[in-house]
Amino acid sequence: MHGARRGQFQEIAITAAANVYASPRVTPLLVLGFASGLPLALTSGTLQAWATVENVPLQQIGFLTLIGTAYTLKFLWAPLVDRYAPPLLGRRRGWMLLTQVLLALGIMAMGLLSPSSALLPLALLAVTVAFLSATQDIAFDAYCTDVLRKDERGAGAAIKVMGYRLAMIVSGGLALILADQWLGWGYTYMLMGALMLACALATLWAPEPEVLAPPPRSLRQAVAEPLREFFTRRGALAVLLLIVLYKLGDAFAGALSTTFLLRGVGYSPTEVGTVNKIMGIAATVVGALAGGMLMARWTLYRSLMVFGLMQAVSNLAYWLIAVSPRSLWLMAAGVGLENLCGGLGTAAFVGLLMALCRQRFSATQFALLSALSAVGRTYLAGPLTPPLVELFGWPGFFLITVLIAVPGLVLLHLLRDRIEDMVRDGDSL
Repeated sequence: MHGARRGQFQEIAITAAANVYASPRVTPLLVLGFASGLPLALTSGTLQAWATVENVPLQQIGFLTLIGTAYTLKFLWAPLVDRYAPPLLGRRRGWMLLTQVLLALGIMAMGLLSPSSALLPLALLAVTVAFLSATQDIAFDAYCTDVLRKDERGAGAAIKVMGYRLAMIVSGGLALILADQWLGWGYTYMLMGALMLACALATLWAPEPEVLAPPPRSLRQAVAEPLREFFTRRGALAVLLLIVLYKLGDAFAGALSTTFLLRGVGYSPTEVGTVNKIMGIAATVVGALAGGMLMARWTLYRSLMVFGLMQAVSNLAYWLIAVSPRSLWLMAAGVGLENLCGGLGTAAFVGLLMALCRQRFSATQFALLSALSAVGRTYLAGPLTPPLVELFGWPGFFLITVLIAVPGLVLLHLLRDRIEDMVRDGDSL
């Protein structure tokens, strides 16, 4: 009797956690996340492939990598998004709709040009598209922070990650197939622009936040007040350090994972590409969705700690691949497990960033915190991974990545009360 009753309670709890994805505040984020991820490949990998096919010199193709600078520097104009609002749909959705329409036109216009005959105009147009895309991300991240209730943050983070990943598949791999075998490059970009325009319908459908915070009174306040508000919180510097450290072990493990599978173990590019693209992305999406369901039932601290431990321990899957005989099934299982746990950690981490932002300044604060979260991946994991591999070998390196994750988890434990206070203070605003 007691067992049956306990089972009923568990079933009800699981159903309630799953129902969070049906919330009118969560569901639109799938399409809006898709709109956020769609332009990235079109201004980077897909554009480089187009230029390569049309025999653009390698040095010129190399300069195309600078197009994505806007994504790194978007915090510089995030205060403008906080301070000013377009005339329609409010402060967040107004910016989203405006950038989505302009992005659709810009992506379609790229399809009218050719890298072989008009590389400079095409590159400048791509820079404009990247700037508009980064601006859409500022508004979208702020919208998610403002519109989601506390128990919906995990699900919201998961569903936006899912939409973003699906868009990367469509504008990356699928776009290459369409351009090569069906539509050609110009019409493929036209189609991608039309998809972006269709995504704007989700912005019209999405609800306004339940509580509308007033914008900063001046641009100066929009720049200075988000920083002042954050750094006057007790333990602010330690929380910033946690943001850098939380996914650092995961970043080190993934920095040269493709090189490890190709050169370190000897898998073929086709095997690695298939597993990474299919198993890796699918596992990340499943992990993020599962993380969102669990976060609807757990506290933010519990989610961060459990998922952080899982993403740290899952690095041992790469160690097992390194020390075991070559096996495609082992490689697929290891990559799947690592991406699954990484997806769980990402859902909790994005939930933390949302919780740390105040609605009035959410565009600026989220842009700054997300930029800070990339510091470890960009300036530590990338440069330090090669010498660590040379010094310890691949098996020893992946053991070290587990240890690299430990300081972030220790700091998380020490900051437990501080994080809960910050989240509670934010929910009261």
